[in-house]
Amino acid sequence: MKQIKKNVRINAPVARFYEYLTQPTNFLEIWPSMIEVTNVTRSADGSHSFDWVYKMAGMRFNGHSETASVSKNRSVETHTTKGIKNTFRWVFDSKDDTTEIHLQVEYELPIPLLGKLAESFLVKVNERECETLLHNLKERMEAPQLKAAPPLREKHP
Repeated sequence: MKQIKKNVRINAPVARFYEYLTQPTNFLEIWPSMIEVTNVTRSADGSHSFDWVYKMAGMRFNGHSETASVSKNRSVETHTTKGIKNTFRWVFDSKDDTTEIHLQVEYELPIPLLGKLAESFLVKVNERECETLLHNLKERMEAPQLKAAPPLREKHP
């Protein structure tokens, strides 16, 4: 399993993040390589499941993710049960009207499909993807109005 750990401090209250990140359709606004989010179900506590289409190295991957655990305004963890195996852990550390977001991603590269030579390249691409995801989230949350900031898109091979 590969692992990525990233943090970002954002000038916005934690409740805003929690609500935003537990609505999977919002990923399309902030996640550069997320192409499609469908079949979303969401419970009042923020737990959710959804199908997704993601583009990596010019290839499209389909998957299904669902919540493994939620703690309102503290953390969200999702696992992929179909597609590229991964776990996303979002932990929120709130102080006044700012929030430190800790993102930890564990994932398996689809090496049989892409080949060992592509592995180190894809690890770097995925690191940049997480950085861009957090940058876009920061821009979105710090915008005066939630819809005001357009997401930053990176082109990936």
